Amino acid sequence: MSFYAWLQLAIYLVVLLALVKPLGSYMARVFDGRACGLDRVLGPLERLIYRVAGVRATKEMNWKTYAGTMLAFNVLGLLAVYAIQRTQAWLPLNPQGFANVSADSSFNTAVSFATNTNWQGYGGETTMSYLTQMLGLTVQNFVSAAAGLAVLAAMIRGFRRRPEAVADREQAAAQGEGLIGNFWVDLTRSTLYILLPLSLVLAVFLVSQGVVQSFAPYQTVALMQEAHGKDAEGKDVTATAQTIPLGPAASQIAIKQLGTNGGGFFNVNSAHPFENPTPLADFFERLAILVISGALCYTFGVMVGDTRQGWAILAAMLLIFIPLLVLCTWAEEAGNPKLTAMGVDQHPSATQPGGNMEGKEARFGIAPSTLWASATTAASNGSVNSMHDSFTPLGGLVPMWLIQLGEVIFGGVGSGLYGMLAFAIITVFVAGLMVGRTPEYLGKKIEAYEMKMASLVILFPPLVVLVGTAVGVVSGAGKDAIANPGAHGFSEVLYAFSSAGNNNGSAFAGLGANTPFYNAALGIAMLVARYWLAIPILAIAGSLAAKKVTPTSAGTLPTHRPLFVVLLASIVIVVGALTFIPALALGPIVEQLQMIAG
Repeated sequence: MSFYAWLQLAIYLVVLLALVKPLGSYMARVFDGRACGLDRVLGPLERLIYRVAGVRATKEMNWKTYAGTMLAFNVLGLLAVYAIQRTQAWLPLNPQGFANVSADSSFNTAVSFATNTNWQGYGGETTMSYLTQMLGLTVQNFVSAAAGLAVLAAMIRGFRRRPEAVADREQAAAQGEGLIGNFWVDLTRSTLYILLPLSLVLAVFLVSQGVVQSFAPYQTVALMQEAHGKDAEGKDVTATAQTIPLGPAASQIAIKQLGTNGGGFFNVNSAHPFENPTPLADFFERLAILVISGALCYTFGVMVGDTRQGWAILAAMLLIFIPLLVLCTWAEEAGNPKLTAMGVDQHPSATQPGGNMEGKEARFGIAPSTLWASATTAASNGSVNSMHDSFTPLGGLVPMWLIQLGEVIFGGVGSGLYGMLAFAIITVFVAGLMVGRTPEYLGKKIEAYEMKMASLVILFPPLVVLVGTAVGVVSGAGKDAIANPGAHGFSEVLYAFSSAGNNNGSAFAGLGANTPFYNAALGIAMLVARYWLAIPILAIAGSLAAKKVTPTSAGTLPTHRPLFVVLLASIVIVVGALTFIPALALGPIVEQLQMIAG
């Protein structure tokens, strides 16, 4: 790897880690309902929302009520996005006169944005009206991210609740039912005090860099020189003008990054100059992908009363993320040996960046591209500033495997950390078996019920990914959409179901995914991956909230020390390796061997 690449990666990580404590402390105050500064301005609006919605902010819920409320809210959002797409031709703010979206594509997109996946089987600038983009997709970017934050807040309360410390018997009895907060309050505060302010700041910055924010219709401009090519029938054509798409993009781009949504306003996502126009915009968009997820680790530590616990979780994430990031960057900078054998110079020089630049923006280069690819797949973001399909097999394996690890290495806002806490529960259980003691985590005993729920959290995504991939590569409808035969085509299908089955949303490309088969199959995968994980997590939260604290003893595993960090990271890696190495061997691994074989 070049010095320039090392420098860029180091600067990014230093800035990211510098923001963890201040932002994490602020979010802890938000979730605890304490003064956070913005409550002086937004507090009246928050209280007005509760009055209009008929919400009793002080009334907490048990895990079943919390889960049911969350599901009902998400179903209503899904139906709203579906309806907007199906009727957009008759709705306002459609200057290009786009037709209604097909039923199967509308279903897939509605599920995608409601589940915080943002898988896109459509081209935004050729399919969606301004109203659909704003009222349908951007709104879901906020509330789907806020729902993930709410579930995390509920789980943290499960760890820190102390029923035995409550003096009032009636209140103690209520806590004995496992009360974990109020979903409506968590959703509202997450949106008002975290997502909206950060998105506003980032959107204004992006506009200053050249990201478009306009209601004007698309503009047609004359080309400086004629462009010659062929049409779909092979006839020679000459173009003298180009249509420039516009729209309210900056407001959607900000929350797509901060909320780990990832859905682009334009088809090529953040490789489009109107979404990501400058290296400075590229840096801050990359930073926005991980900043909330990283800071939530510190939030967790503050809320459970021991910040060392949060730093330990973050350290385990970095222990996996940094080596994979370096591997991806090295693989792309090493280039393609088949091209070297043909006499192509792939070394960096004053006239070329060197390495594998296929599918990457020349204005960004390799290091920012691999850093974005690794960050967006470590989080459940899915936005791209380069095409993963054009990475080397080894370079493409890294983002694919980061997704397959369960998106717990940072992960989505809220969902990543609660997934990692499920792995932490499994880790202390394994450690307890080693010493023959009932495992404990943060003073709460981990028993059969918690282990069953945590097992569901780590088993459902692989089940969806592997079964979906198998169906995709053996069914006629699945194979017809594959553009590349052989190992690479298999990788494209595996990546698609990995992305949907872990709520990521990025794509290898090269797969004709906007078909009834893939719209339905991937839509089902996204639904399972989001809600069949969130519900077991809430069940764990409710169970833990009802338990008394177990005093620390000589047999208690310290969960803030390096031993636990290494053990937690090892459990994540071993589960990911045992589950997916056989499938990866059929795709990127064999393709890498074919590439280096000459």
